[in-house]
Amino acid sequence: MDDEKLTKVHVDLPHHWATAGESMWAVDLGGDLFELRNVPFHAYGLNFGDVVRATSDAPDLKPEVREVIRRSGHNTLRVFFQESVAEKRRLSLLHSLARLSVSFEGANTTFFALDLEPRADVDRVRDELDAWERAGWIGYETCEARVPGSFDDRPEEEQPTR
Repeated sequence: MDDEKLTKVHVDLPHHWATAGESMWAVDLGGDLFELRNVPFHAYGLNFGDVVRATSDAPDLKPEVREVIRRSGHNTLRVFFQESVAEKRRLSLLHSLARLSVSFEGANTTFFALDLEPRADVDRVRDELDAWERAGWIGYETCEARVPGSFDDRPEEEQPTR
């Protein structure tokens, strides 16, 4: 990946709980096709390595992701650590997931996007995260598509009640 020329693509997220949009690194494959090269922190239904079609609405704008052309087989989960968990402990826990074919990227010291490689056992990873959640260390979310044809969250009026 070191010799790959990376560019940014964008996803509009007008209904997201944390942000109005997200930019991600990608390899330009030509013909409006891009391969995602980082784990999405906010978009739903996108994963590391997915090939997407993205076009720009204007010459000065980043290409906007329109659809997934080919799934990579990767999965994404997002983890939110409680402030009470020491940073060293957070990183130790995250690194322990490597044995399950999981890597991670941090948005900050408490919010992490997990990349589950295609060979990862998603149920085993979720079992581990469920145990961390029961211990009061984290909250986490799955990142499958929420709205058909969109990478956004559901509008607030459509959010499930808790």
